Amino acid sequence: MTRVTCCQIPLAIGDTAGNQTTSRAAIEDAARDGAQIVVLPELASSGYVFADRAELESLAETRDGPAITAWANLAEAFDLTIVAGFPEAAGDAVYNSAVVVDPTGVRGVYRKAHLWDTEHNVFDRADDLPLLVDTAHGRIGVMVCYDLEFPEWVRAVALAGADLLCAPVNWPLLPRPDGERPTEMVRVLAGAGMNRMPIAVCDRAGVERGVDWVGGSVITDADGYPVVLAEYGTPDRITADLDLALSRVKRFNDNNDVHGDRRTDLYRRTPLLD
Repeated sequence: MTRVTCCQIPLAIGDTAGNQTTSRAAIEDAARDGAQIVVLPELASSGYVFADRAELESLAETRDGPAITAWANLAEAFDLTIVAGFPEAAGDAVYNSAVVVDPTGVRGVYRKAHLWDTEHNVFDRADDLPLLVDTAHGRIGVMVCYDLEFPEWVRAVALAGADLLCAPVNWPLLPRPDGERPTEMVRVLAGAGMNRMPIAVCDRAGVERGVDWVGGSVITDADGYPVVLAEYGTPDRITADLDLALSRVKRFNDNNDVHGDRRTDLYRRTPLLD
């Protein structure tokens, strides 16, 4: 079993020192509780609601910047794999990125391919494929927030052999009928079940420049059911013990396989997939 923790922490735009203090405390608490994989929210180092491109650029950092270095040091100190979001400075471009660090250092960085709403005004859109990293706990896939809402993207990770998909997110709070789950979460559950692959989603808490957040962190099992759900809208930490070997079994009865039953010969013949 692998213990996975999502740290649904409050963040403040521009308060890089405060955000780092908050994330460090959350990681340390998770480690003391036996976590092996820890996921932080999207843009955990900087906050999210940027006034303009100039503010984003002032908060962006390279892959060897202070936030990533701090997370790598914590990964080494506590023998963790950490997945966390940050704004990545890459020459003249700035990407909405997620880093994977473990006791050996930075293992990989993923740049968000599907930008949401006003992200188009400040971020550069990346052409990265989803990140896959082989860790001591299995093969981890990584993407960021809105990427999860594209079933082709989630399936690509699963087809590449991911044992677990980790996704830092910032889900803005939108109206929904009483008693209903956020639509973003519904898509996550569907993606997990359609691919027999657990998904760990880490949302954030708090209000930032008038934007409230769902606080909808969730960890699913390989069947697409939520193992644990965060308390909506408040700081929280959720943990699940997952048997990642189950995600390698795509057959769910004697006759059906979620990947083997695909009719790719037919799919290629439809213009609907263009």
